[in-house]
Amino acid sequence: MFLQRTALAAARRAAVAPVVRRSFAVSAIRRDANKVEPHTSGNRKIKSFHEIRTEEDLIGPGAAPGTVPTDLEQATGLERLEILGKMEGVDIFDMRPLDASRKGTLDNPIPVKSAGDEQYAGCTGYPADSHVVTWLGMSRERPIERCPECGSVYKMEYVGPQDDGHGHHDHHGYEEPKTFADYVKPQYW
Repeated sequence: MFLQRTALAAARRAAVAPVVRRSFAVSAIRRDANKVEPHTSGNRKIKSFHEIRTEEDLIGPGAAPGTVPTDLEQATGLERLEILGKMEGVDIFDMRPLDASRKGTLDNPIPVKSAGDEQYAGCTGYPADSHVVTWLGMSRERPIERCPECGSVYKMEYVGPQDDGHGHHDHHGYEEPKTFADYVKPQYW
């Protein structure tokens, strides 16, 4: 009994060499590797920012076979438009910080440009960094918001298309919830 156990333990520890060093599937793939057709989009020219006219222009050429693509070669859509714009010094998303040199008032609010129906702006107070960031949500229906911490007023300026053509303006009877601003008497504004 003792000899059976030691023989089994020794057999488990013995190094067994595989009969076939490489699988046959890998050999077939390596044999067919030289029959791969060349990449057709590798010869496409990279267009500059000012040459972009349609959505098809925002598809990159891709990388040559066997190489790793760069961001410029593989980016598509808005990411590609942003990269091409930055290469020519155009900030298409206007990522500059908001004007923090003054406090916005109802007569002279701080403008916040938006290409969408909603925009969020973070207020840090006046003077800058006088309170923690308070996020204010503005929309096309309610473009003016006041910061509850410092009282600074922000106004969303819509710069996108006037009608998107999708007919999403009917919210199926949804009514926006009331805020504190709905209860303030008009003479206080």
